[in-house]
Amino acid sequence: MMPSDTLASYLLIALFLLILGVYGMIRHRTFIGMLISGELILNGASLNFMAFNRFLAPNPAVGQIFTLFIMGIAAAEAAMIVSLVLMVYNRYRSIDPAEVDDLKH
Repeated sequence: MMPSDTLASYLLIALFLLILGVYGMIRHRTFIGMLISGELILNGASLNFMAFNRFLAPNPAVGQIFTLFIMGIAAAEAAMIVSLVLMVYNRYRSIDPAEVDDLKH
């Protein structure tokens, strides 16, 4: 059975991605896990933009442009986090945030 093609179904999926991303941010103990969870949150936001674009926007390009900006921000975020993880690993020989306690000072 196919899900209905309504705005509510898209928003429900986006809410699920948001909740899964927030739960992952709280639950994961590694920087990579937190990065993946952040990407899930951004994907939920992108899905919201595309859903509202499809069902409510008079200009169909608006939601797509916002989604492209989110994709660019996500790529920049991933590059920054990976470089940060590499720097932390080179200094502390671990990527576990609990073991990197010098960042607190």
